[in-house]
Amino acid sequence: MVLTSQLDRPPSSRRPPSPDDVLRVTEVFYSLQGEARSVGCPTVFVRLTGCPLRCSYCDTAYAFHGGTRVSLDDVLERVAQYAPRYVCVTGGEPLAQPACRTLLARLADRGYAVSLETSGALDIADIDARVSIVMDLKTPSSGEEARNRYANVALLRPADQVKFVIRDRADYEWSRARLAEYGLADRCEILFSPVHGELDPTTLADWILAERLPVRLQIQLHKLLWHGAPGR
Repeated sequence: MVLTSQLDRPPSSRRPPSPDDVLRVTEVFYSLQGEARSVGCPTVFVRLTGCPLRCSYCDTAYAFHGGTRVSLDDVLERVAQYAPRYVCVTGGEPLAQPACRTLLARLADRGYAVSLETSGALDIADIDARVSIVMDLKTPSSGEEARNRYANVALLRPADQVKFVIRDRADYEWSRARLAEYGLADRCEILFSPVHGELDPTTLADWILAERLPVRLQIQLHKLLWHGAPGR
């Protein structure tokens, strides 16, 4: 269920938020996690608005613009309505908004298992250590390969995950090379995900098995269940 309509409610009665306590939010919704380690688990998603990248395979372009200014307190209230175990902060690119780091810490303070989905183009330093970072490395077909911030690799921890979205064999070979170059499988979990509707997941599975890569094949569950509808 999408809470987009609730983003337009008047804020609850409290002191006016400072600019550092406000986020631009596209939607807050409850669904099954479609990707990463907690795939299939009921999760509250906080989708922040805006992204400095324009990946060719982006499936959330509706979050590039618009959204509604919402205080951190109101976001936390809306998340709490579901009494969730898992909360995922996504975008867009969440880290493009400075208050995102505060949101992540406050979600973790409430005892949620918190994950952050980020493009890998922005600095992941100083993110609360309780948050699991799911970071992309942009493949050549994304058109944004040059935006990869490889300094982030040294900041990854075992609880984090790195995702490669793969459109074709060239993307696969590039991803395999980065996997070896940075010793990524020794740092954290690695996800190889086919571009939905463009690369047959079975083909990618065969490539992974043929070369015995230490990665997890990821298929976007939410697209199988709800065909990519917003708020899912």
